[in-house]
Amino acid sequence: MATQADITAMRRAIALAARGLGSTSPNPVVGCVITDASGHQVGAGHHRRAGGPHAEVHALREAGVLARGGTAYVTLEPCNHTGRTGPCAQALIDAGIARVVYAVGDPNPQATGGADTLRAAGVEVEQGLLEDEAEAGNIAWLTSVRRGRPFVRWKYAATLDGRIAAADGTSRWISSAESRADVHRLRAESDAVVVGSGTARADDPHLAVRGADAADAAEGSVQPLRVVVDTEAAAVKPGARVLDDAAPTLIAVAEDAETALENVVRLPRAAGGLSVPALLDALYARGVRSVLLEGGPTLAGAFVAAGAVDQVVGYLAPVLLGAGPAALADAGIGTIADALRLDVTETVRIGPDLRITATLKGA
Repeated sequence: MATQADITAMRRAIALAARGLGSTSPNPVVGCVITDASGHQVGAGHHRRAGGPHAEVHALREAGVLARGGTAYVTLEPCNHTGRTGPCAQALIDAGIARVVYAVGDPNPQATGGADTLRAAGVEVEQGLLEDEAEAGNIAWLTSVRRGRPFVRWKYAATLDGRIAAADGTSRWISSAESRADVHRLRAESDAVVVGSGTARADDPHLAVRGADAADAAEGSVQPLRVVVDTEAAAVKPGARVLDDAAPTLIAVAEDAETALENVVRLPRAAGGLSVPALLDALYARGVRSVLLEGGPTLAGAFVAAGAVDQVVGYLAPVLLGAGPAALADAGIGTIADALRLDVTETVRIGPDLRITATLKGA
């Protein structure tokens, strides 16, 4: 039975893990708290960047000899393999840790087995403390491992009656400055930001992360890959803002499209555009584990139709338009019986707006 002290320590580890969002990919975000034999915190750490020391190593270094006989609280099962760093399970054993409590089992077949190694060395091991909270904080990486493709978060901003622009096409600004700043936080936590040709033509978007709030939200984060789905290679012109050197850029075009642009990936066509699974496979091969889909209703509809949206983040502004494009175009849903039902996981006021986060039921 977990004690209040156990819960407090694990919640601290989950908060520490969040500091790695945007900087650890293709690795997970992980936090670790170590208490000594009498229950006092003596070490804490998080995984800061891919290739760097894991959370347990940072925490053990801080704890030093006080770790012996103590407890390690870790958000993810300690790894059991040697990659760019050594196995954390063995590091905990070598430090004399007597008990390990972890939240989520490691689904990566190359790294799992740490719990068994710890038990074989006589360490007491417990799994599942605050598992749902730890899962939510590491959902992008966990989804990418389990599904073999990047986690996709679809973000949109709309009026209360579901319009993303007025009848004349104007859309700046439906959402508030506070919501727009929050979107930069989402970008900072993502490996790639994806838009379509319609957005590229209408807005000439920059797509890079900017603002101190975004930088603070994802400690040590790097600029995400900017991806434009430009099937006919006609929307992104030389001099487009997305082609500057503020962040890397990838233009996805059809296999038979003609273009002189660099940084192009050629993909097979699908109904109305490019193959969404092929796009996600190409991004996954480039190390992308989380995608922020910021495109318009047509691209969003293609992703939904392909079953490739894992989370929806909608910014609803207290505005009414009555006409204009809706947030989602044709997604292959012809009857109410086929509607995608969502579980709302969070509702937050962002300035005057309401941010709603939801996942597909059963996901």
